Amino acid sequence: MTELVHLGVDDGVGTITLDSPHNKNALSQQLTGELLAHLETAGADDAVRVIVIRSAGDVFCSGADLSEATTVGMGVGAQRMVDVQRAIVANPKPVVARVAGPVRAGGIGIVAAADISIAANTSTYALTEVRLGLAAATISLTVIPRLTDRAAALTFLTGDTFDGAEAARLGLVTRAVPEDELDTALAAILKSLLKGVPQGLRETKKLLTRELLADIDARGKDLAELSAGLFGSEAAQQAMLAFLNRKKS
Repeated sequence: MTELVHLGVDDGVGTITLDSPHNKNALSQQLTGELLAHLETAGADDAVRVIVIRSAGDVFCSGADLSEATTVGMGVGAQRMVDVQRAIVANPKPVVARVAGPVRAGGIGIVAAADISIAANTSTYALTEVRLGLAAATISLTVIPRLTDRAAALTFLTGDTFDGAEAARLGLVTRAVPEDELDTALAAILKSLLKGVPQGLRETKKLLTRELLADIDARGKDLAELSAGLFGSEAAQQAMLAFLNRKKS
């Protein structure tokens, strides 16, 4: 089985790369399983002081794997999405998302869960669940705390696409920069983070994420069950199959 997520360590930075081009880094059981494993490995590795999550291709993440959702269901997948967000939030190392290209639905949960997200102005985002008879249930755990109430209502209810600059204005990402400056901006953030003493970074992150982590632990299981139920509903199954058929035509 070809690995879909890679981990490399260099100069204190553990880089986790999503590399599933056949489905645009959709959150399949294999991809989320490998992502969880690499987050655990990087978090426990003393050689890693900061973790970066990025994409190998021109799409950051297309969201849930709809082919999987319409065949094996989302009983595992929905809980995995909670687990991925928790693994990022609870990781003892700062996690930075490098965001380029489209980010859809569940992928936005990764961006929101990261401590710092640096995005290209040209990156695009859409919470498309509502258009498939679904709700952004599991990722609401991390996305809603990043947004104002008005921004959450607008993005969750319309499913409209917005760009990196708007994502920064709404608070979803930390900073948006021109695409050709993305790696320079990332390097500057990493340089600053690497000046921190590991104990200081770890304990400071605990202060910053305490309430978010408690909420994930309190509501994550219920939201995963809600999400799995919606994915299995007749309305969502029909909408997802129609979407997949449009993609094939």
